[in-house]
Amino acid sequence: MEIRNPQIWHYQMAPNAILFSLKKESAYRYNLSRKLAQEGKDVFGYGKKKEEKAELLELKNIRLNCRPGEKEEIIRQVGQLLCQSGCVEESYIDAMLKRELSFPTNIGNGIALPHGVEEAKKTIKRSGIAVMVFPDGTDWGGEMVKLVIGIAGSGEEHLEILSVIAECLADPADVDRIVGYSAEEIHTMFTGKGCS
Repeated sequence: MEIRNPQIWHYQMAPNAILFSLKKESAYRYNLSRKLAQEGKDVFGYGKKKEEKAELLELKNIRLNCRPGEKEEIIRQVGQLLCQSGCVEESYIDAMLKRELSFPTNIGNGIALPHGVEEAKKTIKRSGIAVMVFPDGTDWGGEMVKLVIGIAGSGEEHLEILSVIAECLADPADVDRIVGYSAEEIHTMFTGKGCS
């Protein structure tokens, strides 16, 4: 085959050669990155695993049929649930007790929402709640509460948590209904689509 114009041939072949070398380099990098990503290493953005947001309320953080007790001990128990599930550092429990001394957390309707003082936000690892149900009620500074919900709100998420609780427990009848719920039903109520 005779090439009539060498300049045209050069123009037609050179871009293909460059394109071939770019494809080859890209394929090498892609395969290398994929291999490293499979090994759990981070290269060129590959291998970064999307962090799955943990549920606000884990099933293991729901305690049914709790017996009445001292308010301080109940706060320690609900705080320990948050700590064991990785929501907070252990020092957050003391911050919950400190909050209770300065401002009681019972909000009426048979509900108490113990949470830490503002300075303790740095000890919150992720947002979460823990629920303790007292069918016979427990004394909370002169008021009987049936539902104790420990709260750890990271950043501004505490407002979102409070709005979920308010939506689900607006009526005193809601609290009485929850007392008879299973842990799964309580879990669905706080994490599912509705609060009915």
